[in-house]
Amino acid sequence: MNLPISLMNSLKQIKGFDSVLFEQVHASDEQITSVRFNPLKAELVNNDSQLTTNDYRLPTSSTVPWCSNGFYLSERPSFTLDPLFHAGAYYVQEASSMFLEQAMRQTIDLSQPLLVLDLCAAPGGKSTLLQSVISKESLLVSNEVIQSRVSILKENLIKWGSSNTVVTNNDPKDFSKLKSMFDVLVVDAPCSGSGLFRRDAEAIKEWSEDNVQLCCQRQQRILADAWDCLKEDGVLIYSTCSYSQEEDEDILDWIEEQLKAKSEKLKIEDSWNIEEVQGKTGAYGYRFWPYKVKGEGFFIAAFRKKEDAGEVKMKIKMAQLPSKKEIAAVSKWIKDEAEFSFVLQGQNIAAVPKQWTETIQFLMQELKVRYAAVELGTIAKDDLIPEHSLALSTILQPGIFSVELNTEDALNYLRKNELQISSPHKGWALAAYKGLPLGWMKMLGNRINNYYPKEWRILKR
Repeated sequence: MNLPISLMNSLKQIKGFDSVLFEQVHASDEQITSVRFNPLKAELVNNDSQLTTNDYRLPTSSTVPWCSNGFYLSERPSFTLDPLFHAGAYYVQEASSMFLEQAMRQTIDLSQPLLVLDLCAAPGGKSTLLQSVISKESLLVSNEVIQSRVSILKENLIKWGSSNTVVTNNDPKDFSKLKSMFDVLVVDAPCSGSGLFRRDAEAIKEWSEDNVQLCCQRQQRILADAWDCLKEDGVLIYSTCSYSQEEDEDILDWIEEQLKAKSEKLKIEDSWNIEEVQGKTGAYGYRFWPYKVKGEGFFIAAFRKKEDAGEVKMKIKMAQLPSKKEIAAVSKWIKDEAEFSFVLQGQNIAAVPKQWTETIQFLMQELKVRYAAVELGTIAKDDLIPEHSLALSTILQPGIFSVELNTEDALNYLRKNELQISSPHKGWALAAYKGLPLGWMKMLGNRINNYYPKEWRILKR
């Protein structure tokens, strides 16, 4: 692997950089694979807040020390051919980036109801992590500006199964009008990507000093555009997968000088081998060198906002709501029905947490909301035609008829193939694997209709 000479020269003065070890780790064939288990799905299977690795038969070798649900794998299995991956039982995430959990836990009271914005969220790794650490009384807004990437973000959050997330497709500047709405602003900024060279050799071809400068300018614009939406005393968490000082320490200085934010020092264990660095202003950042940690290149920092940007007044226009008859038809499909309100999202009826109903309606009014809470489905002839998101959610009524599939049948279902299942049941049924729903099918006596989403089906054999 031929690393850019200009990159190597630019890193010489950065704390913790060792050119020999840096080149050695990039020349090695070592591939580190890590996953983060979904505590929501563990509750469905075990009625336990923690997953046990035995339930999922993944080759786990050790825990990711800074993440409560993170595990390293001894080898990389075919996740595509694991039905539990499609059920949302876990997310395949790079271990260094899981440190976001520590940044959250050390700067915020997570027991409180929070409104959190993940500004650059696709494909959803950090959003699913954020959802796992905030309280169920909180709300996460996951935004992606690039329209082509919103679908994968929505898919991954639907698989995660939570009812307290909203997916939006907006430019960061669109959030500036939502003054002082959010308690937490997470900006995993678009960057030059040098931290991922070991995983993606193609990224080297795209790297250049000019691109680093363009990314630095873009990062400043993103932060400046969205800054007003963060409350006074709210927390900004900034991260990149770049090694370049211009995108890391220099941005910390810019945040302190231009945004007048206060740097937050995080506690790191010596055994983690994470490098604490400081910008010229003294702002703290945390570097992950891949020859020191078991993970890829990563940089993260936290700040507290010290200025008030005013406050947005939510003026909610008359929203189009489902009829009482429609609400009665959908209510029997979900548990804890009293905890939810019902709104229309396009043709679908969505169940949204009652304490966030007005906020979600306001967001739907002011932003391009692509998905909110849990879409339940549409009503036809007084009956619900259920959405796939309802099957994968954790709010589904537990008494729904379910068919437990073996691995072969589960993969056939995920390929949207025909299934040969004998059952006297007629009507809607869940296709399940190891106790976790995969989606809907309709049993019609002599045949079964497979309702797995066509655009999600697996093609690998």
